[in-house]
Amino acid sequence: MPVAFVLINAEIGSEEDVLKGLQDVEGVKESYIVYGVYDIVTKIEADTMDKLKDIVTWHIRRLNKVRSSLTMIVVENP
Repeated sequence: MPVAFVLINAEIGSEEDVLKGLQDVEGVKESYIVYGVYDIVTKIEADTMDKLKDIVTWHIRRLNKVRSSLTMIVVENP
């Protein structure tokens, strides 16, 4: 099962709104507001790599107040 971590930059002050929006996205397993270069870290899982890409491209990146993201696809899942 493909797994990825998505690092998200949100508009200033809208981290909670983005976090709430992520709860409604299919495939999102965990999400956290963090300090550092990125504002939110989220873990996603999907049945196929194509579905994983769709989740990032069509659902996460299009959430209101998401400014940018960086996706790290897990190479091996123990």
